[in-house]
Amino acid sequence: MSKGWSIYVILIVAANILGAAWLLWWTSRPPKDGKHTETTGHVWDGDIREYNKPLPRWWINLFYITIVFAIGYLIWFPGLGGFAGTAGWTSAGEHDRAKSEADARLAEAFSRFDGMGIDEIARDEQAVGFGARIFANTCAQCHGADGRGARGFPNLTDADWQWGGSPEQILTTVLHGRQAAMPALGAAMGGEVGISEVAAYVQSLSGLRADPALAGAGRARFAGVCAACHGADGRGNEALGAPNLTDGVWLYGGDFETIREGVIAGRNGMMPAHLPILGETRSRLVAAYVWSISDAARREAGGSAAAGGESVR
Repeated sequence: MSKGWSIYVILIVAANILGAAWLLWWTSRPPKDGKHTETTGHVWDGDIREYNKPLPRWWINLFYITIVFAIGYLIWFPGLGGFAGTAGWTSAGEHDRAKSEADARLAEAFSRFDGMGIDEIARDEQAVGFGARIFANTCAQCHGADGRGARGFPNLTDADWQWGGSPEQILTTVLHGRQAAMPALGAAMGGEVGISEVAAYVQSLSGLRADPALAGAGRARFAGVCAACHGADGRGNEALGAPNLTDGVWLYGGDFETIREGVIAGRNGMMPAHLPILGETRSRLVAAYVWSISDAARREAGGSAAAGGESVR
């Protein structure tokens, strides 16, 4: 706050305090002739009169005490413009102290999970509960309260994983984030016809209905450009984060126009790193929760409890 604004605020506060004190004194002083008028002279409905009686002395004195208290409060705490107050209190300092105390309590509650394996944490009911609450506060904004995701945000409750679904792979994702890198390939496909051909071929890989002539022509284009990341069979590459194109899971949608859009403009979804946000142990807890909600689907799909499933798109 500038010096000018500080002086302005101080003058406003002082005027309010002095005005309240003066108004209290002026309205409670005795009349000059020593006699109080019985009524104000206001009459309603013929016989309802407004009386003019002085306030009790105890009430007036209590009001004066509140004015003195207000002055003392403004000296002790900040409230007069840029004056910091003699106590040195600030809202930021209060927040930092409260946060420090809360962090200490959380650290004590979470300390027994330090360095513990994700699958081991997932067997602890209390730990999974901790992870669920952290997920709700931090991850649900993108992945949904139930973890089922949305367009552009992966479903975390199935057995399909773009970067791998093992406990350590999930932990790595939570700690360090993921950055998708599907480049724009419209020019590499030779224009509109080539884009349509490869889009139709990608549809055919997952069993979707596609134009057979376009799909047949797109096979060679896919092998020459897309197979470098997605593999010759289109099953993807977890090390690169290249999705499996042969299953029925689509992150952005599997219709013809959406696939064309991905080929033309690329995809650059980002999962932010949560180590700076949550720290190591809380990241482990939320990773264990995520692994736990997808474990049933993983086992149902035939994968082992420690191995990742297929890829998410």
